[in-house]
Amino acid sequence: MRQQQFERDNAHAWTRLRDLLTALEGRRRPGPEVPLQRLAPLLRQVSGHYALARSRGYSPGLIDELHQLVRRGYRRLYRVRPAWPGQLLEFAVAGFPRALRRHVGLFWLACALFFGPMTAMGLACARDGGLIYSLLEPDQVAQYESMYDPTNVKLGRDAERQADTDFMMFGFYVRNNVGIALRTFAWGLAFGVGSLFVLATNGLFTGAVAGHLTQLGFGTPFWSFVSGHGSLELIAIAIAGAAGLLLAKALLAPGRHRRAAALRANAAEAVLLVGGATLMLLLAAVVEAFWSSSPVIPPAIKYAVGALGWLLVGAYLSLAGRVGRRWT
Repeated sequence: MRQQQFERDNAHAWTRLRDLLTALEGRRRPGPEVPLQRLAPLLRQVSGHYALARSRGYSPGLIDELHQLVRRGYRRLYRVRPAWPGQLLEFAVAGFPRALRRHVGLFWLACALFFGPMTAMGLACARDGGLIYSLLEPDQVAQYESMYDPTNVKLGRDAERQADTDFMMFGFYVRNNVGIALRTFAWGLAFGVGSLFVLATNGLFTGAVAGHLTQLGFGTPFWSFVSGHGSLELIAIAIAGAAGLLLAKALLAPGRHRRAAALRANAAEAVLLVGGATLMLLLAAVVEAFWSSSPVIPPAIKYAVGALGWLLVGAYLSLAGRVGRRWT
């Protein structure tokens, strides 16, 4: 085939690729009006034209033109996209709270299963000092009592604790709290029984410790410590429980779908909930390590910040993402 005929037959594909690359390169993030998925097949087609032009010995000008076009295409197709910080921010401010509101019924159920046993056990242990031993071993109870005893010099940390210790505690809090959240979520695959068990038992243990320490007169050290990060940490665990119940819903009530299809669909939503809960737990770990455990901050200020935290978390989950573009 002569070069002129080759150019007439394929020039439209080269123009389409050139126009698509110009559109993509002019945008920081491809939008729906610039479909990136069209790039790969068109690029393969033009790459074939480039190979044919070289093998047939067409003019250097045409070969160089196609070579530059193919290089642009591959750079665009395989470039490293630095968009993840923006996507993460968009998820945090819109995608996650919207996903939670889509499943708000399961969230409230998880809250009841978590905070209900916590409140009941807390009130019971505040009245009966020996009830905590039905859940915890004596050495565990003694450890909590020593940690929050106002007469002790140490309250979970020394006043002179160094920054490296703060970071060590941050890592411990992340591992412990995220581990609880992931177990609460994953046990949803046991038809929800596992998630129910993890929520209820964690609520019982937390309530027992809170009630017992309050009954002993250690309430100020304990409540001033947990007030700062409690809203983030406790709500995040309940959200992880809702994610586990979402998996269970697909298994127990798949509707018109097969269980496998329902599980895939619900798992995609559950991952959004767990991702948001993890972000909340990371923030809670920062507060717990660097604020809650500080002995130089007066309890009254910690209580005030803690109350504000509950208001902000409630407002965020209720209102964030209601205005603006839907996250996908």
